[in-house]
Amino acid sequence: MNKTLKLTITAMFIAIGTVTSHLFAIPIGFTKVFPMQHFINVLSAVILGPAYAVLQAFSVSLLRNMLGTGSLFAFPGSMIGAFLAAYLYSKTKKASMAMTGEIIGTGLLGAMACYPIATLILGQDAALFGFVPAFIFSSIAGSIFGFIIVGIVLKSPAFKTYQERNL
Repeated sequence: MNKTLKLTITAMFIAIGTVTSHLFAIPIGFTKVFPMQHFINVLSAVILGPAYAVLQAFSVSLLRNMLGTGSLFAFPGSMIGAFLAAYLYSKTKKASMAMTGEIIGTGLLGAMACYPIATLILGQDAALFGFVPAFIFSSIAGSIFGFIIVGIVLKSPAFKTYQERNL
């Protein structure tokens, strides 16, 4: 896939993630649960690969923060999840591994990475694993939806034809 197409698809995912993020937000504890980001992370991981998936996750987090619909906790969760999803998919070529990478990357590793942000930057009292329940809930919901859509996309004759032309 050429760089122009990857950037275009990334921009579309960024727009979708930014616009839909506040439509499906569920506040839990210190965080806001945004399952759409996880859905988009799984799609980005499979279609675009690690670099563009992380770029997409960072951009959506940045725009959400600038628009007041996100928090600083969006950065580590979404970026770690996007990277791990894309990395595991690139090694296995299994969509289930992209889903698993997103859940582990965001739900566990990203949630734990929020601890220093909460305590050192925001000055809030937080437990190391305090963010895990909210992040896990959100990442499981979004990742399952992403897994279903990725399965449809990968079976699409149009997508298969495109892949064959651009290998």
